[in-house]
Amino acid sequence: MVDKSFYQCKEGVTLAQVAEVTGSRLENSSAGGEQIAHIATMQSATAEDICFFYDRKSKEKAAAIKAKACVTTEDLKQFVPAGVILLLADNPKEAFLRLNEFMYAEKPVERTIDASAKIASSAKIGQNCAIGAYAVIGENVVIGDNCVIEPHAVIAHDCQIGSDCRIGSGAMIAYSHIGHHCYIYSGARIGQDGFGFQTIGGQHHRIPQLGRVIIGNYVEVGANSCIDRGALDDTIIGDGSKIDNLVQIAHNDRLGRGCVIVAQVGIAGSCNLGDYVVLGGQVGLADHLNVGSGAQVAAQSGVMRDIEPGTVMMGSPCVPFKDFMRQVSFLQRNSKK
Repeated sequence: MVDKSFYQCKEGVTLAQVAEVTGSRLENSSAGGEQIAHIATMQSATAEDICFFYDRKSKEKAAAIKAKACVTTEDLKQFVPAGVILLLADNPKEAFLRLNEFMYAEKPVERTIDASAKIASSAKIGQNCAIGAYAVIGENVVIGDNCVIEPHAVIAHDCQIGSDCRIGSGAMIAYSHIGHHCYIYSGARIGQDGFGFQTIGGQHHRIPQLGRVIIGNYVEVGANSCIDRGALDDTIIGDGSKIDNLVQIAHNDRLGRGCVIVAQVGIAGSCNLGDYVVLGGQVGLADHLNVGSGAQVAAQSGVMRDIEPGTVMMGSPCVPFKDFMRQVSFLQRNSKK
């Protein structure tokens, strides 16, 4: 159940509206005036709620649905109990997203600048921005319109942030240019030193990191993730990429468009990822590797060589998925002898 103390919720949503918003077909057109209170899971939905059923593996759970209505497919409707009003969609997952965005929203942020925020006189702040308590904005920073800078965020000198961005509480941004419609979550560290040292006379000497971080449009960087600035060339995050919590992206890495990087991934320096690369949780990449567009790497894999475009990899060191399954099968057979 969605807690209304944290989110805004539309009241009095009818099934006719649901059908329109989600692009689904109400099987019983006379039920269009029926109202729903919330979106809920199949297990928790009550007689006032709507749920979504899209996976045949969940057909046993579907048999126990007690919701007023259910969005599902023509193929799966046979598993929904009689009496539940059906809305049929080609893609219930997409329908869920559309209805979620229609019914719920975060509570609006008051568009004010808190008196405790420290903003350099040379900084340029766009229109309709909110800046929270104790935020720090350095010299020559440029922030676009409609941005939200949450409490205790720090934006160091000369950084640029586009319009419609949100910088989470306690985030720290330095040596960076960030595009439009980006969300940097709480505690993220963008533009810190890359991990570069040279051993001279038995001592490790820090190599100055002189590059930047360039983040495209519609990028999200999860809580407590780190993206290091480049040594000379820039670290680049392509448009539409989504980075989960607790991810490390090292200096000079380049991510293409639409990459998905899941929690606890570590990417060593100077790696190049193509467009729409997916790295599962806890994947590790050695340095100076190339990962082709559309490649997918399963969770906890160790990547030690280049990956061709569109390849699905698994294991440590990772190999093509079919090879990995053959290895597992071989070990299982021979471990029983």
